Amino acid sequence: MSSDRPPKAALIVGAGQGIGLEFARQFLQANRVDRLYATYRNPQADLLAIADPRLRCLPMDITDEAQIVAVRQAIQAESPALHYVINCVGVLHEGVMQPEKSLRHLNTDQLLHYFQVNSIGAVLLAKHVQPLLKHSERAVLATISAKIGSIGDNHVGGWYGYRASKAALNMFMRSTAIEYKRTCPRAIVVTLHPGTTDTQLSKPFQRHVPPEKLFTVDRTVKQLLTVLDQLQESDSGEFFSWDGSRLPW
Repeated sequence: MSSDRPPKAALIVGAGQGIGLEFARQFLQANRVDRLYATYRNPQADLLAIADPRLRCLPMDITDEAQIVAVRQAIQAESPALHYVINCVGVLHEGVMQPEKSLRHLNTDQLLHYFQVNSIGAVLLAKHVQPLLKHSERAVLATISAKIGSIGDNHVGGWYGYRASKAALNMFMRSTAIEYKRTCPRAIVVTLHPGTTDTQLSKPFQRHVPPEKLFTVDRTVKQLLTVLDQLQESDSGEFFSWDGSRLPW
């Protein structure tokens, strides 16, 4: 890394496995930052096996605002600014919880859980990292969303809670982008559709996915980093697919 510039730092949220873990690996391999903060929930996370002095692993449950605050405070004690915040946390199925195929499958607790993890946690994260994005250099706040959260692209229905929570996520990030233009004018806020990626989240639903449309985590992260690298400040508040195309709301 060049020594003639201020050190760069990034935060990857949900780096314990899957896409988040691969983001952490690729950030380190490509020397994108001097300091990488990465959060995990499971104490057995593969993230903790990475031996790199630039990496600091921090436990965090995104549904607990106090834990988000604690992570921000830990970062502020070491780094005055963040240049990337990438939120990879999301839930589709968990234990007996499965996406609803019909109205008869809806229940309040499951819907609330979808929104807690997929929507509310993300906007609380945006709330608390805001001070670390108030600087004069280019910064990115990116959140993994899903094309299935596009209202305009919904032609088959079903998956009520997941769809609605991702649509809410997109709206939260759009509003965040508008506020950030005033408070963090160099920060670009986007939501990203990663494509169907071979992770635990998609595992039960891969049977009907053509092989060429099921991405490895390595490919997914490379594609998303290409999208992030090409972003302009005028792109803030938009919803991008893995190939760089804009998705309908």
